[in-house]
Amino acid sequence: MTASDTGTDPGIVYRADCPSRPILDQIADKWSMMVLAVLDRPRRFNDIKRRLEGVTQRVLTQTLRRLERNGMIDRRVLPTAPIGVEYSRTPLGESLREPFGHLYDWTTAHADEIQRCQQDYDRRQHAARS
Repeated sequence: MTASDTGTDPGIVYRADCPSRPILDQIADKWSMMVLAVLDRPRRFNDIKRRLEGVTQRVLTQTLRRLERNGMIDRRVLPTAPIGVEYSRTPLGESLREPFGHLYDWTTAHADEIQRCQQDYDRRQHAARS
């Protein structure tokens, strides 16, 4: 919901109570994007964890729960002993594949330029402190 939708100050682009904010926070989270990327097929928890270097069990569990709550993934209990669980993208989660693909392509296309900008910025900050 934008300010123009509510008749409030046009200088405010997104209100604090805008329903898109928590959704954007969720899908823009690095682990959410990576989980959705590795769910190219149904996968069990440990398989997902192995594919995401650096994610902790706690963070992965929280991420999977949020994605499930938002309808982006399904959680299916497997009839195995011990009981197993696998996760897969829903059609809603699958609909993010194309925009995520564009975002990934953009990041790889601009990675060198961004790293140069970061290095230039760091040099300027270091020189300003000296």
